[in-house]
Amino acid sequence: MMTVPVQHALFLAIILFALGVTGVLVRRNLLFILMSIEIMLNAAGLAFITAAARWGQADGQVMFLFVLTLAAAEVSVGLAVIIRIRHRLTTLDADAANLMHG
Repeated sequence: MMTVPVQHALFLAIILFALGVTGVLVRRNLLFILMSIEIMLNAAGLAFITAAARWGQADGQVMFLFVLTLAAAEVSVGLAVIIRIRHRLTTLDADAANLMHG
């Protein structure tokens, strides 16, 4: 069976994380920001899986399950907040959401 070198998998995780950070910093749409955070969480999960495969331990897979649980919770709460902001302000611009008070 052919395996992927650890350096390649970690390089892919770094690229995915950098794309996520770029998406969070550049985009102003709240939905795109939420998707960029998901990409960053997936990159962290890939790094955990790669480390687990390198050392032959199951700890990275367990941490990836925690990352998936965190991502699911983040999506559910994030989408609820985005729906509420869209209902209240009729826009998904992050700068407009900054004006909400109380």
